[in-house]
Amino acid sequence: MRRILISWSLWLSLLVAWLLPAGMALALAIGEPLVFDSEAQRQQYEILTRELRCTVCQSETIHESNAELAADMRRRVYQMTREGMSAEAIVDFMVARYGDYVRYRPPLQANTALLWASPFLLFGGGLLAWWQVMRRRARPDNDPQFTDQERAALERLRRGD
Repeated sequence: MRRILISWSLWLSLLVAWLLPAGMALALAIGEPLVFDSEAQRQQYEILTRELRCTVCQSETIHESNAELAADMRRRVYQMTREGMSAEAIVDFMVARYGDYVRYRPPLQANTALLWASPFLLFGGGLLAWWQVMRRRARPDNDPQFTDQERAALERLRRGD
């Protein structure tokens, strides 16, 4: 019976140790509740914070990031949304301030063409490398050319000397 209680207490402590950091991170990410004049403003804010990239974290939106810059960007989006600015005007402001990189889906322009084409270029390069390997494997090898010393060594190995 004591063994079972130890087992359960161990599992419970492991569960708490695993959930505690997740709960703390969630509490830090939530922050203060935001007040909007309309549901449309709230939706615009939610969409924009999930569409704009944190330029510090680079792989997270400003909604997900806990970086100081992301918090400032969220505050600015909130203020501009409350002032009645359109989503396009807010995105234009952020692009003017941080560049096209702040968008998760940058537009197709001359300076972003390589960014858009890179998946296709990488796939094409991988396909070309695979084709070269397969072509070499299918090619029959010619009889190897051995020197006289190598032939003599092979002959000795065959005889068991």
